Amino acid sequence: MALLVDGHCHLTLAGDLDRPALELACSEADLPPPTGVSYLDGQLGVALRRWCPQALGLPAHARIDDYLARRAELGWRVASRALLRSADLSALLVDTGLQHDGLTSLAELGMLADAAVHEVVRLEQVAEGVAAEGVEASGFADAYTEALGARIRDGAVAVKSIIAYRWGLNIPPERPSPADVTRAAGAWLRDGGGRLTDSVLLRHALWAGVDCGLPVQLHTGFGDRDLALADADPARAQPFLAAVARAGVPVILLHCYPFHRNAGWLAQVYPHVYLDIGLSVGHLGARADAFLAECLELAPFGKVLFSTDAYLLPELYLLGAAQFRHSLAGLLDGWIAEDAMSTDDAEHLVGLIAGDNARRVYQLPDPAP
Repeated sequence: MALLVDGHCHLTLAGDLDRPALELACSEADLPPPTGVSYLDGQLGVALRRWCPQALGLPAHARIDDYLARRAELGWRVASRALLRSADLSALLVDTGLQHDGLTSLAELGMLADAAVHEVVRLEQVAEGVAAEGVEASGFADAYTEALGARIRDGAVAVKSIIAYRWGLNIPPERPSPADVTRAAGAWLRDGGGRLTDSVLLRHALWAGVDCGLPVQLHTGFGDRDLALADADPARAQPFLAAVARAGVPVILLHCYPFHRNAGWLAQVYPHVYLDIGLSVGHLGARADAFLAECLELAPFGKVLFSTDAYLLPELYLLGAAQFRHSLAGLLDGWIAEDAMSTDDAEHLVGLIAGDNARRVYQLPDPAP
């Protein structure tokens, strides 16, 4: 399969790590597991030991202690370079909104992966930055527009909203009024700003992102426990998706699991809606073929995008890419064997999801010959 465009990912750690740190980074949990339980004893952990050891010169399925010893021997930079380049990625669309001590820079990640990097601007982070710099409630809306525009002019290819985390996806289709934004900003700023959870300001930020004209990435489905999972079903966002159709910007539903079939229907019936498979493939491991099959039930093939949603660990880039290639190939081989699809149709589908769709949606340059 050709080089992949990773349509949604994050920065990696610039440092070595021990087993507890690796385990936590391989889960959506924010606390260590109970005694006798390992986060690596699951689909993602098994997939990590299947796909990643070879990049560091070890056999597949190497014991995790042997793997960590080899990783430490090489050092984080050499190990990261080997893992990232083994993923065979041509471009990375990086959401820089997640904060963590000791992360690589955007440029450094690109050098380690030998891939082009493009920024995805997180809308809520921009609002929190505006508040931190000091602004009056009456000037918040204009200050936010100016700050978001500045971030986009630096070369961003998309914006992203995590309103699913902060409030949920039952988003009213109407824009909040200027008066409502000013009132909400006043209450938020009087409380010191900080983490943005006000529904009016979250909606204002989302609509400001739409107004920029760039593709809008929308977190849906599972994530860490800060999320109310029932409120992250993309079907809840249908009224908003219908309202934003007039703006003519693509909306990319990220992750989606376990609501991916709902997302597939939305991608079929709304021309501007797309389904991104990131995060889910890596976490599902050997079950990713079933997930991919369900994503491809209703969504047009030209509406399905690949990403890893890798964060902290370069392993998650390689794991996500390798598992995707393996699961999709197995799925398509079965369809070809059943005469459900021709070889030409399968090759066309692979080209779309591997990168053609992303280059079209995000207006990325074609890969170098």
